[in-house]
Amino acid sequence: MNRLLALITCAALSVAAAEAQTPLESGIALQYVDPAVRAQDAFYRYVNGKWLSATQIPADKFSYGSFDMLADEVQSQLHTIVESLQGAQNPPDSNAQKIADLFASFMDEAALERAGLQPLEAEFKSVQELRQRSQIPVIIAHFNRIGVTAPYTPQVHLDARDSTRYVFDLGQDGLGMPDRDYYLLDDVKLKQTRALYRSHIERMLRLAGDDDAGREAQEVLGLETALARVQWTKVENRDPVKTYNKFEFAKLAALAPGYDWNAYLRESGVRGRTSYLVVSQPSYITALNHLVQSSPLPVWRSYFRWRLLSNFAPYLSKNFVDEDFAFQGTALSGTPQNKERWKRGLDLVDGSIGEALGELYVARYFPPESKARMDQLVKNLLAAYAADIDTLSWMGPATAQKAKEKLNLFTVKVGYPTKWRDYSRLRIMAGELTGNVIRAQVFEYERNLNKLGQPIDRTEWDMSPQTVNAYYDPEKNEIVFPAAILQPPFFNVHADDAVNYGGIGAVIGHEISHGFDDQGSQYDGLGNLLDAPGWFTTSDLAQFNARTHSLVQQYSAYSPVPGFPINGELTLGENIADNSGLAIAYKAYRLSLAGASAPVIDGLSGDQRFFMGWAQVWRDKTRDQQAIKWIKSDPHSPSEFRGLLPEMNLAAFDEAFDVKPGDHMYLAPDKRVTLW
Repeated sequence: MNRLLALITCAALSVAAAEAQTPLESGIALQYVDPAVRAQDAFYRYVNGKWLSATQIPADKFSYGSFDMLADEVQSQLHTIVESLQGAQNPPDSNAQKIADLFASFMDEAALERAGLQPLEAEFKSVQELRQRSQIPVIIAHFNRIGVTAPYTPQVHLDARDSTRYVFDLGQDGLGMPDRDYYLLDDVKLKQTRALYRSHIERMLRLAGDDDAGREAQEVLGLETALARVQWTKVENRDPVKTYNKFEFAKLAALAPGYDWNAYLRESGVRGRTSYLVVSQPSYITALNHLVQSSPLPVWRSYFRWRLLSNFAPYLSKNFVDEDFAFQGTALSGTPQNKERWKRGLDLVDGSIGEALGELYVARYFPPESKARMDQLVKNLLAAYAADIDTLSWMGPATAQKAKEKLNLFTVKVGYPTKWRDYSRLRIMAGELTGNVIRAQVFEYERNLNKLGQPIDRTEWDMSPQTVNAYYDPEKNEIVFPAAILQPPFFNVHADDAVNYGGIGAVIGHEISHGFDDQGSQYDGLGNLLDAPGWFTTSDLAQFNARTHSLVQQYSAYSPVPGFPINGELTLGENIADNSGLAIAYKAYRLSLAGASAPVIDGLSGDQRFFMGWAQVWRDKTRDQQAIKWIKSDPHSPSEFRGLLPEMNLAAFDEAFDVKPGDHMYLAPDKRVTLW
């Protein structure tokens, strides 16, 4: 028995022994299977058909599916926690009291109606005092600090060329719509959205007391359109080499002559902490400087006033909240009704002091056995990857050795952080919603700024434990699985292994695969960005690129909304991860059986339950407006195609469901795209 098979066999036997007294479930939601649909023709609809036909998207959501249903359950649990803190004898200035006070300040609608725009008066005054172009960098730096959208926004993260250091990275920003295409394309739907956006700006400015709101709205739209015109596309921004542009502070003057970089560096707080920064899109910064010099100052004042209003509208009186939702929720996403206020309040708490809330969530709702079994599943998937590398026809021995070296350096985080975030410096005041929002933004900004020049904190998480999601970070070479996703339909401690390998197993494989997708493969095991061919040989990289090109074409052939095809280049990394993750999870599942036959449960074989487990994870319905928004801005393919296309690239799926030439799910072997 080889080492991998022994490892996975021992794990499977230990799980089986632990569950010997409990009959195993299939984990498949059979009530949603549509027997009128052939699995061989439309597998996603076969697995989810009855649910798709019967389910209406809730009025306060733009999409609804497995992720949303689990997130609703988690949100209800969080609500129970937060409600229990209201009026309790929490220690002063404790995290519990901060959570309680922040939530209560959001829920006090009467106080917000009385306050009107008064909480933003100081911010509006600073904008109205803009009299010289040299002040624009100061305003941008201040907006960065308080979390208001500005023409560029910094991010502190590991230096992609030196993973032992943090870097301050400037990236393009400043638009009020999801993507530059909303401003520039001559498409009927997008032109309608542009018109709605201009009207929305006008109404918001009029609510704020601007007498000439119509003219100002047109000027703001014009300035944002000019910004959009010089911005890089989402596809261009996927290139980690092109977006890494290191500038010593002294060289910034050449990038944007006449721009007061000294004022920005001083106001941003970055000077004195480092001597350089990274500019993700240098040509954009140069073009932005031209706009700073050429656009009239009154236009810039209107723009900055608009950005303040737009960002803070959810925390103001009802007229601003309603108008903001009318565009952001209904016009952009098709959502007819805003979420209940307590849900929006929880969103604010989650985004402002999320790990403190997560610590309470984990203590009450995350069972230790879920973490233990998940740890073992991750080990199994990593072991399957290591074994699979040696079998790849397109990867030579030299590249395979480098791939295994990177895999051995993966860091795995499951459930929750080993060290909770310190919120002692965050000040939350009862009854001061706008002030609390600003202070929370400043706290987070300064928390990240303070990393510059300090040792790397590898215990840090980028998601809270209550987040129904997972991620891979190429600069830390780590995969992270928050507690909240470790529940059905992704992970079911009472179910047979097949559905768990098809659900959370494939999610684990997905995140591991990001280390080897078209972006992640450009980083070594320590998180350092390499120039091509990187750790690939030149010939292996050429074969890899040929396969990924075929995947681009495969996904680009589908249009979730007529006239809006999937952007196969934008979604390439996620599509690689979906296809590779499912393939490797299947191999890990088969190895876990150690040569034994899988049990037949609910009339389904183990292989059938595996693939159905994957398809039911992506059960989802989405409004057209939101689908268009995601197609234009999201690197993930729409859920239906995530739950449909990866199976078509696997011969094991054909065998499990007897798919033959002529069936709609059939792809000829030479048309299948396989990487792992």
